[in-house]
Amino acid sequence: MALTLRSSTSFINIKDIKNTKNIDEISSGMVCFAQIKQTRGLRIRNSMQEARQHSRERISPLEMGRNDEQIEKLHRPSRPHKKTDSRVPVFVMLPLDTVTIGGNLNKPRAMNASLMALKSAGVEGVMVDAWWGLVEKDGPLKYNWEGYAELVNLVQRHGLKLQVVMSFHQCGGNVGDSCSIPLPPWVLEEMSKNPDLVYTDRSGRRNPEYISLGCDSLPVLRGRTPIQVYSDYMRNFRERFQDYLGNVIEEIQVGMGPCGELRYPAYPESNGTWKFPGIGEFQCYDKYMRASLKASAEAAGNKDWGKGGPHDSGHYNQFPEDTGFFKKDGTWNTEYGKFFLEWYSGKLIEHGDKILSAARGVFQGTGAKLSGKIAGIHWHYRTRSHAAELTAGYYNTRHHDGYLPLARMLSNHGVVLNFTCMEMRDREQPEHASPEGLVRQVKMATKAAGTELAGENALERYDGGAFSQVLATSRSDSGNALSAFTYLRMNKNLFEAENWRNMVEFVKSMKEGGRDTRLPEVDTTRTDLYVRFIKEKNEQSKEAALV
Repeated sequence: MALTLRSSTSFINIKDIKNTKNIDEISSGMVCFAQIKQTRGLRIRNSMQEARQHSRERISPLEMGRNDEQIEKLHRPSRPHKKTDSRVPVFVMLPLDTVTIGGNLNKPRAMNASLMALKSAGVEGVMVDAWWGLVEKDGPLKYNWEGYAELVNLVQRHGLKLQVVMSFHQCGGNVGDSCSIPLPPWVLEEMSKNPDLVYTDRSGRRNPEYISLGCDSLPVLRGRTPIQVYSDYMRNFRERFQDYLGNVIEEIQVGMGPCGELRYPAYPESNGTWKFPGIGEFQCYDKYMRASLKASAEAAGNKDWGKGGPHDSGHYNQFPEDTGFFKKDGTWNTEYGKFFLEWYSGKLIEHGDKILSAARGVFQGTGAKLSGKIAGIHWHYRTRSHAAELTAGYYNTRHHDGYLPLARMLSNHGVVLNFTCMEMRDREQPEHASPEGLVRQVKMATKAAGTELAGENALERYDGGAFSQVLATSRSDSGNALSAFTYLRMNKNLFEAENWRNMVEFVKSMKEGGRDTRLPEVDTTRTDLYVRFIKEKNEQSKEAALV
């Protein structure tokens, strides 16, 4: 869900964050703990003590809902897997604007109170985005880590751990983005000179959220390649925080695409370009991607295949059966379709391999583990072509497993696969979607590849039903169990009494290996981020909405 623009010169401008009159003021991302009503299940003594829980109100056991509908044979577990109950540490994502445009820690006193609350709840640590657009905004190789240094010290004082995301994408234009942080100005300047540095769709829309992987190895950024720029950035981070790596800074998540995920920006939500559950569009029309496709087609002995992407793949908001490429017996399953999808997904895996190779060279021996994020594209999962996954770069169809190659690539570098949509249930989704089936497939892929699996929730959820679904997927009943879970996201809503009570119970249950299900099924907080399917009188309804 990236920002898309028709003109490469119409980039968004950096907006200054407004100063608040009171530094303790509750913002969208932090809370002063003194302003939280104390719940019966949690008492805070100080920032370094665990919560003592007295007279906890027992919540009736949750009936775990399961969707019994058939999932494609390829994606079913071949046999039952032995259940293991083990501790799953929980991390919490910090607000996107944790560090300000000026490079300082945002509302440090409120952050201190929030970290105190999280520590008392038993949370393992927090995650923060180290935005390229903030750190290197003053010019090539000019880095400012001061705001992040303040955060590291604060996290250390509370006895928490830190996951740091190397965020080489822009912030803004996606679900939940509460601020705007473009790529560094000097990078945007190069993009304005050469619009083909960014991903482009068939109609010529330019997407400035992330640099096109087509120019990974070309010196297009003032004499350096994008991979070299990312490497220099990570190396400078290592030098600045070498004393904290492996102890306070436990994990480095390496951004590899839009939203930090290894994928193409196939479903850009900004400006209404794409709406759930559209199939999206292929992003292979910048000159560098077109040159690569042409060369691959010539090598395959069919020059005509290199003239561009599929002509019959439809538009962002269509459904598979509306297109010639993605329909039941469409072009996706022809020799040409297989060639194109192998090339398109192969370029993405190659991109991830290059960045992770660089990251491993930088962080090897520091004691910090590496992770990479894969998007949970669950809509149209029950169809034969899995159209939305294909446009995003995951060659996953009824006949082809798209996640095992990704898991193997990550495994080759010793990188944890971080996967989203762990909180979603099939019954909350459109008929053609299956987040539960997708999660099962990814769990099996990581098990087969021998790589660890960590998870996140895709949307902000505070209800017991979502937490209970995470508890269920955290276990190893089918494929890998979760090695860690990162909750999205810390904000004032999380600290509301009922939401906080659910969160504390969830963290406790994850520490016990997912055995405790004392969480309410209903969404008592009236969260507006459920993905619902609007069923019309006829069964062919194709509308979806965020209710």
